[in-house]
Amino acid sequence: MCGFVGFTGSEYNDNENTVIRRMAERVAHRGPDGEGYFVDAGISLGFRRLAFFDLTHGNQPMRTADGALTIVFNGEIYNHIELRAELAVKGHQFASTSDTEVLLHLYEEYGEGMLSHLRGMFAFAIYVHATGEIFAARDFFGIKPFYYTQVGGALLFASEIKSFMEYPAFVQALNPVALEAYLTFQYSVLEETLFKGVFKLPAAYFMRYKDGEVILTRYWQAAFNPSDAHKGRQGLNDVVAQIDAVVKDSVMFHERSEAELGTFLSGGWDSSYITAVSNVKKSFSVGFEYEGFSEIESAKSLAEAKGIENISRVITTSEFWKVLKTVQYYMDEPLADPAAIALYFVCQTARAHVKGALTGEGADEFFGGYEHYHRTYNLGFMKIIPMPVRRMISKLVQKIPVHFKGKRFLTLAGKAIEERYIGNFHTFTDEERADLLQPAFVSGIRATDITRPYYDAANANGYDDITKMQYLDVHLWLAGDILLKADRMAMANSLEIRTPFLDKEVFAVASTISTKHRVNAKGTKYALKQAALANFPDGKPKARRGFPVPTRLWLREEKYYNRVRQAFEQPFVGEIFQQEKILAMLEHHKLGKIDNSRQIWTIFMFILWYESYF
Repeated sequence: MCGFVGFTGSEYNDNENTVIRRMAERVAHRGPDGEGYFVDAGISLGFRRLAFFDLTHGNQPMRTADGALTIVFNGEIYNHIELRAELAVKGHQFASTSDTEVLLHLYEEYGEGMLSHLRGMFAFAIYVHATGEIFAARDFFGIKPFYYTQVGGALLFASEIKSFMEYPAFVQALNPVALEAYLTFQYSVLEETLFKGVFKLPAAYFMRYKDGEVILTRYWQAAFNPSDAHKGRQGLNDVVAQIDAVVKDSVMFHERSEAELGTFLSGGWDSSYITAVSNVKKSFSVGFEYEGFSEIESAKSLAEAKGIENISRVITTSEFWKVLKTVQYYMDEPLADPAAIALYFVCQTARAHVKGALTGEGADEFFGGYEHYHRTYNLGFMKIIPMPVRRMISKLVQKIPVHFKGKRFLTLAGKAIEERYIGNFHTFTDEERADLLQPAFVSGIRATDITRPYYDAANANGYDDITKMQYLDVHLWLAGDILLKADRMAMANSLEIRTPFLDKEVFAVASTISTKHRVNAKGTKYALKQAALANFPDGKPKARRGFPVPTRLWLREEKYYNRVRQAFEQPFVGEIFQQEKILAMLEHHKLGKIDNSRQIWTIFMFILWYESYF
C-alpha cells in the first residue's frame, strides 16, 4: 500500500526535481517508510512506500536490469510467489522477493496479457524507455486508485488528485456536471472527477499513453452468471461448501505479509467471518456514545470466543466533528457517507498496533447483502399484476398526503427497477437537485443517464431485478463509495487495508450463485451466512447497519445545527446553491418536520471539501 506520482515531458525537470518531489510529498501519508524518484528525459516518477514485502530490496521506482522498463506500483499481488516461480522456469532472473519486480517481469513476458495472471489489488504505471509509452492498469474492482489528466503536452498521473496541485501548469476548476451527479449519488460517480479535466482510470481497465494520446481498454468484466439459470438446480450445501473454501483460500493469500496484520471487527457477519477464519491476533472496533450506535460489545464477544484481542474506541461527538474537514481533504473528492469518518477512527486505532488490517468490504455486493435487495424480493409477487395497473396504483398512492403502512411498497411496485434504483442512496432527485443549484450549475444530466449503460448490459444478460441491482452496485457504489473511503481513510493513517472478499476467485464463485441462495424469504446474503456460521465459535453475529452514525440527531442539536448553518451562509455557497432553500431544508430538519439529515450532510460535506481545495 503506497502512493505514486508521475508526469511526462521535461518542462519541470530541474536539477533538484522540485516538482516531482512536491507532488510525492502530497501523498506522503500513503508511504511513511521511504521515498524514491526516477527522472529521465521525458518522464518523472515519484514514490512513497508503505512496505510489506521485501522490506530491504523492494524500493521504487523500480527498473529492469536492462533498463528497458521502470514501474511505480501501489497495492499487493497476493500470488506473487507462485508467479515468480512460473517466470523463473521461463528464464527470468530476480534481484528481489518483491511483488513489484514480478510485475515488471510479467510485462516483459506477456505484455498487457499480464493482467489475467494477477490476484490482488493494484494500480501501477510502467514506462517503456525505448518508445516513451506508458502502460497503466487498475485492479478488477477498483480497490486501488489511479487518476490522470493532461496539461499542455504532458500526462500527469497519481494515486491521489491532490498531487496534481503541485504541478505548476495544473489549473483547479470545479466540474459542475460531476457536482450534480454527486448530489444525487452522494459520491463522485462519473469518470471525470469534480476537478474538471481530471479522470479516474476505471476498475478493470488498462491505459496506454503515447504521443499525447490516451487509450483505455477494459481487460476484465465483473459479470454475474447464476448457475441455476442455465445448469438446472443448484444445491445449497454445495454452494455453502464452495463459498467457505474460496473465502478461506482468499484469506490465506491476503494474510501473506512480513508485517503484522489485524482485522476490523464490527460484530456483523462479514467482518466476523473474515476474523473467524484468519490467524490474526488483534481486532479493532469503534462505536458512538449514543445508544443504538455501537456494536462494540458484540464485537468483543466474538473476539473473546475466538481467543484474540479486541481493541475498541468510543468516538465522542466532539472529536467526530473536529475531523470532518480533514477527512474531506484526504478523500480528494467529496463523499457524503458518514461512515467514512467512523472508518477514519478505526483505521487510526488500528495503526497504533498493526500495519495492516483485513476487512469485510465486498460481501454485500457479491452475495446480496443489502436490505433493499430484500425489499425487491418482497415485491416479486406483484409481478402478477400488469405494470400499467401497478403504475396507476403507484400514482394514486403518491397523491395521498398522509403516510400509511404499505405506502412505500405500493409506490415502488409501480416502477421498474431501472427507474427506481440508482444505488444504495438516492439523495436528491434530478428535479430537487436542479431546484437547489444556481442555474450555471445545472447541466440537465439525469441519474438514469449514468445508470442506463449498466442496466442495458444487465438486461442483455437476462438478469432478474436483484441481480441487476448487484451488478449496478459492483460497478458504481462499490468503487465510488465503499472502496474510496476504505483506501483514503486507511492511507490517511498510513494503514493498509486488505479485502479478502474482493478477490477475483471469490467473485468467480459468488457470480454463479443462484438468486434464491443469495436473497430469499429468510433474508439477505443467505448462502454466505450459512457458510460463515460453521466458523463462529459462539453463536451467530448480530445484524449490522454498516457504521451507523447519529447525524440525524446531531443536526437537531443547537451546537451542530449552528455549525452547519454558518457553513450554508457563506457567500461562496450562494454562488453555487439557492441559499435560502438549503437553509430552509436545514431549519425544517431541526424543527423535526422532516428528516433531511442525508440531504443536509451531502451539501455540508461538499462545502467542507470545497473549502479545502478551492
